[in-house]
Amino acid sequence: MHYTGTIWRPPYEADSLLLEVTAGCTHHKCKFCTLYSDLPFKFRMTSMEDIERDLLEVRTLRTNPYSRMLTRLQGEDPDPIRRVFLTGANPFVLKTGKLLKIASLIHQYLPSVESIGCFARVTDSVNKTDEELLQLRQAGYNGLTIGVETGDDVALAFMRKGYTSLDILAQCRRLEQAGIEYGFFYLTSISGKGRGEDGAKASAEIFNQLHPFLVGPNMLTIYPESDLYQEIQNGNWEEEGEIEKYRELRSLVENLDISTYFAAMGASNAFQLRGKLPEDKEKLLATLDRIISEVIEEELRRYRRNLRHL
Repeated sequence: MHYTGTIWRPPYEADSLLLEVTAGCTHHKCKFCTLYSDLPFKFRMTSMEDIERDLLEVRTLRTNPYSRMLTRLQGEDPDPIRRVFLTGANPFVLKTGKLLKIASLIHQYLPSVESIGCFARVTDSVNKTDEELLQLRQAGYNGLTIGVETGDDVALAFMRKGYTSLDILAQCRRLEQAGIEYGFFYLTSISGKGRGEDGAKASAEIFNQLHPFLVGPNMLTIYPESDLYQEIQNGNWEEEGEIEKYRELRSLVENLDISTYFAAMGASNAFQLRGKLPEDKEKLLATLDRIISEVIEEELRRYRRNLRHL
């Protein structure tokens, strides 16, 4: 298997086969993002030859008698591969024909695979027709993870996300129409100091009109190499305090009225929070209230400062 740069995946894709089909991000303009700064290029698609070579390697390791004997000697008996997660910031941006070819290769070499997931930008489906989205769903694409970050249009514009809250609604509704499920990453603190709770309410208003299987908050962590760090130095933006971030998170939970899974699981969250909404809403709110009232700001700041990377 070949991989380029740091490989990122959602926590819940831990059991998926990671298959590199792209590296980098087609947008690469978000002021806060440093995830792909280790790459010497903006975006690159992996050749079909390399994708097929990786799939052949996986199949060989799974079926070769010698490899299977070694795994049994090590006390392992791997389950069939049911899901593949395509790596890169937004592989779903690839043209439909390429995505269908990748799916065909996956099913050819790994017949046990039932679904294919990846990260996606809100704008990745803009140039795909409704019929193409249906074809992708039929080919196995499902369970996309979309970093919408927020439904706050002011924050989306300032951070150069490249879309609006109305775009989130329009494109996610198209995914739903095609039967493609998706989850949201929400970025706590993206609205800035004093605006977090308003941003959370604006986000909940958008999310409540959709059906994400998950809302996964991550807390904004600012690194010196980001454009946002320079904005702060220039006095153009101010970060929320750590307790303020949890007040924002509380506002998000309080205002979400949809059935979804709420999961703050990434390393950027000092406290791991999980629960099914609406069933666990009161429990989540009580936990957040305890954090807000009992945890010391400096302890949370120390955690943030010591977080070398996400």
